[in-house]
Amino acid sequence: MITKEKLKSHISKFPDVLSIDELIDRLVFVDKLEKRIEQSNNNETISEQDLEKEMQEWFK
Repeated sequence: MITKEKLKSHISKFPDVLSIDELIDRLVFVDKLEKRIEQSNNNETISEQDLEKEMQEWFK
């Protein structure tokens, strides 16, 4: 979830003119970014070593 203040901060950095599709894309990106930041702050991440192991499994 994102606060109105954070959303305003992100929106202020958007271009002056953009399509509805671009706006939606940017808002989805902001939402994903905020969720990942929150996960990181809550130590809900995996180590780089664990990620490498997972990736090796993906490409077998």
